[in-house]
Amino acid sequence: MAKPAKYLFVGAAEPWSGKSTTVLGLSYQLQQKKVDIAFGKPLGTSLNGSNRKVIEEDAKFISESLKLEENRLAPTLLSLDKFSLEKRLSGDDTKNYQKSLAEQYLQVSFGDLLLLEAPSDLEEGILFDLSLPQMAEVIDASILLVVRYQSLSSLEKVLDAKQRLGKRLIGVVVNDVPSEDIGTVNNLFVPYLEKHSIPVLGTLPKTDLLRCISVRDLVHELQAEVLCCSNRLDLLVETMAIGAMNVNSAVKYFRKRNNTAVVTGGDRVEIQQAALETSTQCLILTGKLPPPAFILNRAEELEIPIISVDLDTLTTVEIIDKTFSQAHIHEPIKAECIRQMMSEHFDIDRLLSLIDLNPATTLS
Repeated sequence: MAKPAKYLFVGAAEPWSGKSTTVLGLSYQLQQKKVDIAFGKPLGTSLNGSNRKVIEEDAKFISESLKLEENRLAPTLLSLDKFSLEKRLSGDDTKNYQKSLAEQYLQVSFGDLLLLEAPSDLEEGILFDLSLPQMAEVIDASILLVVRYQSLSSLEKVLDAKQRLGKRLIGVVVNDVPSEDIGTVNNLFVPYLEKHSIPVLGTLPKTDLLRCISVRDLVHELQAEVLCCSNRLDLLVETMAIGAMNVNSAVKYFRKRNNTAVVTGGDRVEIQQAALETSTQCLILTGKLPPPAFILNRAEELEIPIISVDLDTLTTVEIIDKTFSQAHIHEPIKAECIRQMMSEHFDIDRLLSLIDLNPATTLS
């Protein structure tokens, strides 16, 4: 008889803390330990427009990266989009989602461990009775909390979560720690939490690569037109530069940056030319003005995509900033970075002990 699965949520107290990063890295480590894992994300964030079938992009990427069989994928119950929220608020949706969660998660065999990515914070999903604390209670799940380090005051979010989650909170991952703060985290932050019976299972350093976004992401978020090099949209962008100065200043400015997306007006030909001769991954032209033919030809030679947006520079920059802050992990190079980082900085053996899961004795 198969051993019933244990349930582990990877959650956060605030959005964009690094849940997907932690889930992916943790999953690789569990597989190395020969733990028979399954994965799920009960609340999704994206839909197929044709039939409103829930398609969760992060869940799809993680399952493909881990090469999980279909019977090791738990279903996504609903998407928290405007349509779903309006139906719930109007009373058209009266479904008992906790019952649905229990039926689809407790009555199916998911191997040794069902690893679940929680909503973006502790409150999201409460309108459907599917907040993290509520779901964990229904399926008797443990919770691993990811906190993005900003300062020592980040401790307060962990302590608040401990009060709300109680014994279900089995540990914390401190994510995105700048190099200059590693000593502070190791000498003050971590010991304080351990002293208050909150195990710290990992401290993950800040890594610029994970904040990179692809040119394809920019095209999507800006609803841009690709003018050339459509086969190079997988290029990764580390920084953004605004070409609003004179050409001499622009050249000096661009040369100080690497793997840059340069935003400039479609009429600033001299800035476009300067950008193409530096470490530019993408040229973003505002105002819907086409560049001259020689700019397009030079970009083709250098294999640098040029995209055009029907937006002003300020709006374009705001959208790009938001895209950077919400960078996804869907590129293989990021997955490899996460795998290495978690293997170096996360204590997988301590986690297995805390959830009372010994892979040497699990039954298949």
